[in-house]
Amino acid sequence: MILVFLVSVMMPTMTGARNERDMEKGDIRSADVVDSVELNTVFVLSKSKSQEIRESSYSVSVADVRSQISTVSDLTEVVSKMSGVNIRTEGGLGSDYTLSVNGMSGNSVRYFVDGVPMSTLGSGMTLSNIPLGSIERVEVYKGVVPVYLGGDALGGAVNIVTRRTPKDFLDCSVSAGSFDTYRGDVKSQFHVGGTGLLIRPSVNIDYSKNNYKVHNVEVWNEAEEIYDTVSRRRFHDEYFSFSGQLDVGVERKAWADRFFVGVTYADMRKQLQTGSVQSIVYGKAQRKQHAFGVHLDYDKRRFLTDNLRLMLRLSHTWDHSVTIDTAFQRYDWNGDYVVSSRNETNGKARQYRHYKRPLTVIRMNLGYDICYNHSVGLNYMLSRTGNNRYDTASDYYSDSHDYDASFIPSEDLLDKHILGLGYDQSFWGGRLSNTFFLKNYITHVDVEQSDLAWITHSDDVTSHTVKYNLGYGAGTKYVFCDLLSLKASYERAVRLPEAKELLGNGTTVYPNVSLKPEQSHNVNVGLFGSKSLGGGNVLRYEVDAFLRKTEDYIHLTVNESDGTAQYENINDVTTKGFEGEMRFDAGQWLSCGVNASYEESLDMEKYLDSGNRSATYKNRIPNKPWLYGNADVSFTLRDLISRDDKLRLRYDFQYTHWFYLTWEAYGYKPAKARIPSQYVSSAALTYYWKRDRYSLTLSCDNIFDNLSYDNYKMQKPGRSVMAKFRLSIN
Repeated sequence: MILVFLVSVMMPTMTGARNERDMEKGDIRSADVVDSVELNTVFVLSKSKSQEIRESSYSVSVADVRSQISTVSDLTEVVSKMSGVNIRTEGGLGSDYTLSVNGMSGNSVRYFVDGVPMSTLGSGMTLSNIPLGSIERVEVYKGVVPVYLGGDALGGAVNIVTRRTPKDFLDCSVSAGSFDTYRGDVKSQFHVGGTGLLIRPSVNIDYSKNNYKVHNVEVWNEAEEIYDTVSRRRFHDEYFSFSGQLDVGVERKAWADRFFVGVTYADMRKQLQTGSVQSIVYGKAQRKQHAFGVHLDYDKRRFLTDNLRLMLRLSHTWDHSVTIDTAFQRYDWNGDYVVSSRNETNGKARQYRHYKRPLTVIRMNLGYDICYNHSVGLNYMLSRTGNNRYDTASDYYSDSHDYDASFIPSEDLLDKHILGLGYDQSFWGGRLSNTFFLKNYITHVDVEQSDLAWITHSDDVTSHTVKYNLGYGAGTKYVFCDLLSLKASYERAVRLPEAKELLGNGTTVYPNVSLKPEQSHNVNVGLFGSKSLGGGNVLRYEVDAFLRKTEDYIHLTVNESDGTAQYENINDVTTKGFEGEMRFDAGQWLSCGVNASYEESLDMEKYLDSGNRSATYKNRIPNKPWLYGNADVSFTLRDLISRDDKLRLRYDFQYTHWFYLTWEAYGYKPAKARIPSQYVSSAALTYYWKRDRYSLTLSCDNIFDNLSYDNYKMQKPGRSVMAKFRLSIN
């Protein structure tokens, strides 16, 4: 955002030639005589780091988290309101979610923390688990991803930039609200006197029963022997998570600008209430996950030479998840059950399934400034994921009919090597800037698992495969004036399947070891600009169009009969659309904005492998929003009780247009199941005092308690109220 600073400039008028010569030399002595002083008011315009990123050649949205910390409960809320972004969850706090960027969703979008894959924090870590007090801003890149991030993102990337300051600080918050939800986080930094050491601890704790009501579900009426449509509370959806990080290091030394070593720990426990569809109800199944990691960060701007910068990150994470499904019971929404001969999640024998997925990540970035406006960058990233799966149900149940004797333990391996080379140039004082890049993707897969071959396709592939893919792209930006700039970018992108897609999630998602990498041609074209209206009033806008031509698109297919799912390739998918955003800031008392996105993801595979014409040719990809938008407005009143307090009222509105659950070509269209249009309003009232050291927020989500849905018509929580207290000491 453009910051307007009011400064007073003294324009002294000196008498005498001697005084003028002294002024030119910068020599002002006490004997100099000043005849008069004239004060002129001048506005100096400066751009924040967030605004500089928005105005780059990439299609990117940026959210300043620091200004929203007190009013939101987690990072998911911030990201879901950004232009071109749609987040879909499977329930309340701790539920799985899918983030879509310009029509590309799921694992096509990668997550980073300071340029490092977020998966290094553990598979249970999500956007909602990162302490808000540690975050400066969030960058969402759409379609074309910078080389320095080093990932194999196909549709975009979310980069969380953490707070970095030389000052000691403490930032903590606690909140409580509906559905027995409690949250707390702490982030701090302090110097150890006399040693030069910096210590940065952070902790995040979340808990919720998620016992909100679901509506229009069916339960059996024994008396009348019919199914009744009723509303019931979720009764087996408790969630708990704890995560912590400790970094110790130094800054601004001759041998390192930054050098830190650290440890991370995460523990998560989640009861499973449903499968991939709401009609399948669980009452005992649960999932546990814990992860421990170590990492090293090194950053040196003048490495060996003045123009060379080195950034190095090494990390290893021990990740262990367990899915417990040992109850032979079948539940309904009343919480009642009947004895069954199979487990809850996939209709097989009892399972106590372990997945150990150790992850090693090496990220190295070298940047060299050739001259003032030309630079090159080289990035290398290694991501090595193991998959040691085994089952200990036999340790608890002696009868082979009680546990899954057909399960075969295995150790699998997924290696990714990504090498990127970029070249940046700038001309005419930054009015024209260009970027060009190449990316080489190497994937190495060793798969031992062979059970359920008719489902996992393990018979269709060799156990050991190595594949090479090449990606490339370019971006440009030209500034005509402050009010009008043009940007365009293109990338031939490659996205390698994730471990979850290839090897399943241990519960409701089956492996598919025959998955192919996604490949896509991504194009973005946009116009943007800003206008200072004087007095601190600023208008900013951006309009973008995008096109994605994707081969072997990876799509999650859900089986409605038992709630299981599997990732599959769709040969040819075209996604196109546009988005727009406009914001207006009136000094420090008013801020408002609106954004809207339209996207169309079509199956362009005209003929099947059999030679028959595909029934879904030119159909929209099902179970996926295609028109949505957000609006927000906030008012700030100052000096209400004391000179350093303020009161802020914020209102948010989210709209999602209806969309089909299944392919349009299947069934009678007027009677087809679809997710209806959704209108969700939220509001927050925050009082700050003692120069923002303290703040208290009362918020209400889904004010009008409207029904809202997400993945495969999974109902989200209704109206909820939350109170949050924050302490920030700098």
